Order: sequence, then structure tokens, then C-alpha cells
Amino acid sequence: QMQLVEDGGGLVQPGGSLRLSCAASITTYRLSVMGWYRQAPGNQRELVAAAATDGNTKYADSVKGRFVISRDKSKNLVSLEMNNLKLEDTAVYYCNAGAYDLELTGPAWGQGTQVTVSS
Repeated sequence: QMQLVEDGGGLVQPGGSLRLSCAASITTYRLSVMGWYRQAPGNQRELVAAAATDGNTKYADSVKGRFVISRDKSKNLVSLEMNNLKLEDTAVYYCNAGAYDLELTGPAWGQGTQVTVSS
């Protein structure tokens, strides 16, 4: 069973930046699509960003222009650079993998990493 290990997250002031990374335990082949969801208290889990091996990406409207998703070319690693963070970005962020399109409905999930934006 594939495992996803997340790193990054933490506490940052509004306007600050954070970087999340996620590595998959699968090394024998490249995963087509990897990405990130987030879930704030009382809210449903929402797709933040997804990236495919062909270079295509997808972003939630709320993060366009602020977040950048990237894939490592040789490893099953995905990163999310989060800039100009806002209070409403506070959530638990989950890595997702195993999907074949940018809807990011893969079966594998990371354990989640907390991102808190607060002054």
C-alpha cells in the first residue's frame, strides 16, 4: 500500500510564506497526478492544487496567483509553495496521490499537516 509522507506546515503571519512537501513510497513508477487538499474546521475538504507529470496543473480559485505546485522530475515528490498567506488559508493540508486526472481523486492520502495563519 502506498504511503505519503508530508513535511512542512506550521504557524505564519498573514502575508508570509510556507512550503509543503509530500513524498510517496512508490519508487518503481511515476504517479500520474499528485496534489493537495485542505480542510478547515467545520468545512468540507477542498482541492487546493494538483499537478500531473505532463506539466498540467490545477488550482482552486482562492489560491491562484499565490500558491505554486511543483513536481520533482525523477521522484514521486510534490511541493506546494504558499505565498501571501491569508487567515482563511488556515487548515489541515493533505497530500493526495494515485489519481489519473487533475480532479485528484486518488486513493492515497497523507496524514495531514497543520497550516495556521495568524497575527
